[in-house]
Amino acid sequence: MKLPQPMIEGRLVRRYKRFLADVELNDGTLVTAHTPNTGSMQQCALPGQVVLLSKSDNPKRKLAWSWELVQVNNHWVDINTHRANRVVEEALRGNAIPGLQGYKVRPEYSFADSRIDFMLESAEEKALLEVKNVTLCCQPGVACFPDARTLRGQKHLIDLMKARREGWRAVIFFLVQRSDATAFSPADEIDPVYGRLLREASLAGVEVLAYRTVVSPTENRMGERIPVSL
Repeated sequence: MKLPQPMIEGRLVRRYKRFLADVELNDGTLVTAHTPNTGSMQQCALPGQVVLLSKSDNPKRKLAWSWELVQVNNHWVDINTHRANRVVEEALRGNAIPGLQGYKVRPEYSFADSRIDFMLESAEEKALLEVKNVTLCCQPGVACFPDARTLRGQKHLIDLMKARREGWRAVIFFLVQRSDATAFSPADEIDPVYGRLLREASLAGVEVLAYRTVVSPTENRMGERIPVSL
């Protein structure tokens, strides 16, 4: 999908109060930008990192600037968590994900105690697909999730297992925003319960997929599948 244009480059001064970031633009101007990411942003919010911002002309916005990308290990990382589902939806509707082709796509489907990101339906079956945005590498080349303890994420896995018991196809889809990653694993040191539930879900028939994105200052699109190590 196309990213907002134009992008303005700067360097991160600090991220604070979860949704705020101070950025020094290349011309020396200091601005405060909205941070569309509720996670800890380990490795993605270090002072001095090169970032890209977009600017809105909407007078009703409290902050005109939005933080969009950050450079980590010389690769662009999309930190906007709201965009992850849109990247996956674009790929689903374009039949660009092997094994998930030919479905009607319905976003935001209520099931059990969760709102699952997508319900997929074909003549043969129905599937639930939950997307997780991944920006952390726990080891060099190994992307991992979560970057903070996530009760909500644990609940999603429990409900995907329930869906499998009721005859649904169920998929947990890790969208890896780190192009330097060549594999994915759960972040057991950060949230051991999530790691345990992910392994239980896999044994229960929930499909665990990880795909790397291709991110540039102009677009974010689905890239190649990477192996999952549980």
